[in-house]
Amino acid sequence: MSYTQEMNLASRSGYCMPFEERDGEVRLALGYGEQTHPKTGGKFFHHGVDFATNRYLLAAVADGIVSGIGSNSTHGLSLTTRYGKYEMTYAHLARAMAPFGAKVKAGNILAISGNLLHMEVRYDGEEINPIDFLTMLYGNLKMMRQQGHTGMPDFETIEMDIPTDYDDDQDEVEELMLRFYPDYLSEIGRGLYRVPEHTAQSLRNIFSLSAVRNYFYEVIPSLANPLGIGNRSMPIAAKVQNLLISDFLDYLAFRHGVFLSTLDGNGKKKDLTKR
Repeated sequence: MSYTQEMNLASRSGYCMPFEERDGEVRLALGYGEQTHPKTGGKFFHHGVDFATNRYLLAAVADGIVSGIGSNSTHGLSLTTRYGKYEMTYAHLARAMAPFGAKVKAGNILAISGNLLHMEVRYDGEEINPIDFLTMLYGNLKMMRQQGHTGMPDFETIEMDIPTDYDDDQDEVEELMLRFYPDYLSEIGRGLYRVPEHTAQSLRNIFSLSAVRNYFYEVIPSLANPLGIGNRSMPIAAKVQNLLISDFLDYLAFRHGVFLSTLDGNGKKKDLTKR
């Protein structure tokens, strides 16, 4: 299929490539069309492309809606998002993060990949080479940047400045989250890592008390702020942030032997004896 002007994807929220890049470009493992199977050596038609990703966060590429979530023996867990006349499917997922029917913007987190990401794209029901679609997206990004727009929005967060006990280490914590957070969520989901009971109980207490005091739905909920919390809820949000960041750092210490660079020997020993 040859691209025409009418096939260009319009998106008020801008555009985003499907995955964050770690240490350079993402490696293409298998292309579209007639291919040689990497294990059997047999010839077959590949209806998508495969990327070597290993627990990458996967984002919505434009304004769209999650139109399908399913699983089969060939591609495992998959998630499909519709962008206008385009439908884009991510498969071989470790976890789907967006619910069916969710309206999304460029940069919203949709899923976590497995060790391999299979991607398929259709336009008006017709299968196309996903690389052509990604090339079009990249062209739109470049054009927006030339016009003075960033083109590629950040992953959405709650638009509030919430202070935590980790503000001095914020940059390092964010770098560690980019690297390890998908693994953290995946291992919780698969039961390989369990949040300590005292942390889970503290979260239950905070949310129960917040609901009683009507802290939720002060403002209209959104994908970035699904509970609709306002400024009155900032102390509660800070407590939740502290608990979640602390547990994430505990996970790094126990599962990967990774600590904040500002932590001394006594601090590391304390972290390892928390549980």
